[in-house]
Amino acid sequence: MNVKQFSLGPLGTNCYILHQDGKGLIIDPGAEANKVTQYLNEENIQPLAILLTHAHFDHIGAVEDLRRQFKLEVYLHEAEHNWLKDPMLNGSQLFGVTEPIRANAAEKALVPGVLSIGDFTLAVRHTPGHSPGSVSFLFEDEGLVIAGDTLFQGGIGRTDLPHGNGEELLTSIKTHLLSLPGDTIVYPGHGPQTTVEREKQTNPFF
Repeated sequence: MNVKQFSLGPLGTNCYILHQDGKGLIIDPGAEANKVTQYLNEENIQPLAILLTHAHFDHIGAVEDLRRQFKLEVYLHEAEHNWLKDPMLNGSQLFGVTEPIRANAAEKALVPGVLSIGDFTLAVRHTPGHSPGSVSFLFEDEGLVIAGDTLFQGGIGRTDLPHGNGEELLTSIKTHLLSLPGDTIVYPGHGPQTTVEREKQTNPFF
């Protein structure tokens, strides 16, 4: 499986396209839908769905454009079901974004457990703390996890935003991420990739 990473929008949010055999999943399209579309067209990739690690504005800015263009369903944890269409909940109004983000609600609710979309199989792990509906996507056979804004190289997600919880975040990370094999590649919502072992050894929060 191939992993393409984009840094999109003013906050440099990582969007990922995971693809194999001409099919793909779009994870956290935060902005600049044109860049995602260009890559999909150049590589002849048919996207199957949009998966969201959570619904903060910097992770959802291109959702509606891509959803309409490719006729995709959006997957999001039910704890943030209303966030896509509410600029206050998704933070775009709170942070003074020029055009507050409003998108239609997600078609599919993410729940912990195994999820299959086409030939892709992943484990959904509920990792709240940064936000109540934060999830991480574990592709166990490929040895990688898309962690959203939970765990970064040398850091963790912020918890000073509305609905954040620092204790809950640390518990989520220790239970669902640091328990993975040390060579598991962690793809965060911002910044460079890392590994579980590196963060266990060097992250100052643990």
